[in-house]
Amino acid sequence: VIDRKVRELSVRSELLPLETSVADLRAAGYKAIIISGGPGSVYAKDAPKICEELMDSGIPVLGICYGMQLMNVHFGGTVERKTQREDGQHPIQCELTSDLFKGLEAQEQVLLTHGDSVGKVAPGFRTIATSGEIVAAIENKDKKLYGVQFHPEVDLSVNGMQIFKNFLFEVVGCSGGYTVSNRKDACVEEIQALTGKEKKILVLVSGGVDSTVCAALVSRAVGPERVIALHVDNGFMRHEESKLVEQSLASLGLNLQVVDASETFYNATTTINNAETDKLKSTTNPEAKRKIIGDTFMHVGEAAIRSFKLDPEDVYLAQGTLRPDLIESASSMVSNKAEAIKTHHNDTELVRELRRRGRVIEPLRDYHKDEVRELGKELGLSSKLVHRQPFPGPGIAIRVICADKPYVCEDFQETQTLVSEIAKYPLCSAETKVRVKQTLGAMTDEALVGQVGQISATLLPIRTVGVQGDGRTYSYVCALSTDNPVVSWAAMFLLAKVIPRLCHRVNRIVYTFGGLVKGSITNITPTCLTPDVLTQLRAADKIVNELLMEHNLVRTLSQVPVISFPVDFDSETKNTAGATTTGRSIAIRTFITSDFMTVSVVL
Repeated sequence: VIDRKVRELSVRSELLPLETSVADLRAAGYKAIIISGGPGSVYAKDAPKICEELMDSGIPVLGICYGMQLMNVHFGGTVERKTQREDGQHPIQCELTSDLFKGLEAQEQVLLTHGDSVGKVAPGFRTIATSGEIVAAIENKDKKLYGVQFHPEVDLSVNGMQIFKNFLFEVVGCSGGYTVSNRKDACVEEIQALTGKEKKILVLVSGGVDSTVCAALVSRAVGPERVIALHVDNGFMRHEESKLVEQSLASLGLNLQVVDASETFYNATTTINNAETDKLKSTTNPEAKRKIIGDTFMHVGEAAIRSFKLDPEDVYLAQGTLRPDLIESASSMVSNKAEAIKTHHNDTELVRELRRRGRVIEPLRDYHKDEVRELGKELGLSSKLVHRQPFPGPGIAIRVICADKPYVCEDFQETQTLVSEIAKYPLCSAETKVRVKQTLGAMTDEALVGQVGQISATLLPIRTVGVQGDGRTYSYVCALSTDNPVVSWAAMFLLAKVIPRLCHRVNRIVYTFGGLVKGSITNITPTCLTPDVLTQLRAADKIVNELLMEHNLVRTLSQVPVISFPVDFDSETKNTAGATTTGRSIAIRTFITSDFMTVSVVL
């Protein structure tokens, strides 16, 4: 996200290994360094290290989160593990005399997500922002060194872009001339140089924005007659998705080949850590599902090449891989220290092997989602097409939370007790009240706190993937509910902020419609990618998307994933020992985002 924000300011950025030498940085002519955050501790044995000379090189540095901690320790400061994490949007108090905060307010809302914090500030540095007792930012103006504990690159840091502007233009003195139009021409030239004048390009087209723009770009580079557009119906498409794909590609002058590979995908396996996985239709692990789907896409593509009687050595595979896909998959193409959040179907080990053999073209690998939309317009695609709701290549397969048994660890009851106590505030125990009050701080509206006690919090025995402390988590979901006919969304948001900060095993908060959830939930409905599950989710997704169209919300809302999860809130056996339930629930995530990496919920 950091390089996306920098590029939004028309400044070129590149991702390099943390240990890159100062000599290499100088030789390449870099004007400034931004050190990103990460999930590690600066004191860990395997902690990522910077080149020792960097901080004394005279090159301006902005350290973010882990980067700030490295900076502080390098100059003799300390980093400490705090008693409670900072996860979520929080106010910080800014010292406006700092060049980094030029044009900002004395109090700013930012995203804090970390466990370690600066203890003693290093000699030569001063504190320029705080969050309660936590040091939120430091600077050494003479050395042009700045560190922030929060994440200015995300939307939840409301004026984060201004901080980047101040660093890049006020401190560093950059000029902005790096545009999408310039990059489009470079992409076309790269594709032409790689493929020569005869070789074909096979494009896997899901129907989403990324793959369609990719197809348009390679068509612009080599001409539609050398492009084979292949749409693989993997059995996990939205309602009539394949028909829409064909219509979209026809406008580009491309002949679309459609392959029905539903049965192939349902029964597909792959190898992970030298062991064969279960068949996809029986797999519950989300990472395994993604890897099976990604590898199967490659195998189906190879089979298509053979069916077209083409020599595989004369064909390149083009796919709409974006930079966030590679970052979330911890691909070495963008970083050798990135934390894997989730594997993307277009960045599996098989795809990486094809890359090593030079058989993959990924012209969008340097783009973020919003840049792809802009590029699509540059290529002449219709506004309606480039602003379609994003839909993942693996389809609804990764929008089903699969499980064969409840996720109930030793800490389940303890966590349930704590979330229930928090929801009772201010009628909770004295100990919990102190912890909640410390978390809420002095900004809390007492009338709002009084409404929290009308809400119930129920821990669900399932896991979802999330990001906490710059790393991937796979943890519990907490469901909020109420019998109050008028829902206090402000109170819901308050709890959604507090609960993950005090319950580190919870990484997602949901609101359940339909009244108060009574009693605990310890059972689930065993769920895999079976026809009944897929049919139900496909129908729900169709209803949601029809409503978005009816109310003109397709472009207002950045994305609205519709998810099936294996919890039956109304079952009489939801907490009966040894029993299972039969129903499932549908989750609807409505959000807006400018970077598709961090989001803001919309109600």
